[in-house]
Amino acid sequence: MKAVRLQATGQLQLCEVEKPAPRPGELLVRIEACGICGTDRHIFHGDFPSKPPVTLGHEFAGIVETVGPGVTNFRPGMRVTGDPNISCGGCEECRRGRVNLCRKLQAIGIHRDGGFADYVCMPQSQAFALPSDLDPLHGAFCEPLACCIHGVDLGGLQTGSSVIVLGGGVIGLLTLQLARFAGATRVLLVTRSSEKRRLAESLGATATADPGGGDIIARITADNGLLPGGADVVFECAGVAETMQQAPRLARRGGTAVILGVMAQGAKIEIEPFDLLFREIRLITSFVNPFTHGRAADLIASGEIRVEPLISRRIGLAEAPEAIVNPARSGEIRVLVVPDGK
Repeated sequence: MKAVRLQATGQLQLCEVEKPAPRPGELLVRIEACGICGTDRHIFHGDFPSKPPVTLGHEFAGIVETVGPGVTNFRPGMRVTGDPNISCGGCEECRRGRVNLCRKLQAIGIHRDGGFADYVCMPQSQAFALPSDLDPLHGAFCEPLACCIHGVDLGGLQTGSSVIVLGGGVIGLLTLQLARFAGATRVLLVTRSSEKRRLAESLGATATADPGGGDIIARITADNGLLPGGADVVFECAGVAETMQQAPRLARRGGTAVILGVMAQGAKIEIEPFDLLFREIRLITSFVNPFTHGRAADLIASGEIRVEPLISRRIGLAEAPEAIVNPARSGEIRVLVVPDGK
């Protein structure tokens, strides 16, 4: 079969490899779609820990081809999405229920072969069923949505909350929809892209703002601003230093800033501790998707979260290395790799 393999940092290529066979408790899944995430680019550049040589791709969905011995919950022909994060179950963090912080965490598409391939093997414990009539491309959004659900949970949104979302990529646009779904009545999304601002408004944003052209913090939080005093909850979804520093400053007194974006390993930003203390700001980081993948699959299946507008283009495996190696095109939200080219 074909697979996009990270041979070493900075070395990515399409390869012919042996089709895997499921071991006891595993499923062999024929990939229908796998999303290109910013983390894939971080991995390629060595800015996110991985374990090459490995097939990348951790946002995937597909059809069960065969099952290994001992699999009881799935059968060939079922459409599934895969939670890539595999915890050990035995370390101190796992025993405390913090499986996302497992000291031996292994991720499909990062530490073991993933979804930029014709097929992938995964433990049945990581699989979640999707409806047979679901658009197969939509299943590839379950993993990023699961991560956003965890962030929204941590933010403690209440009915009537005000929210600021920093970043108009897939994480920002999914978080926007979740915030409205959770009962937020005012949701402001901030991005430089005029196309993404228009899309955000169609997805439920009550207002949008361009961070260029002046002090965005003053424009939002001033008495005559877009959200005077700031928001109850701010979600940083861009993963850049500028928005990381802005997030706590855009939260109202007693508010919360949740960091969902991923910066390169080793990168640093400036934070003013006195401001956090004086305004009693909760600064929270949100890492992957503990026990939220099933909820994401249910939301995708229900159609409550709109993902079709987030698909920028579909490419085959042969085009995937170039798309991963290079920065996303202007205005792109999510590029999906479709192995069979349909």
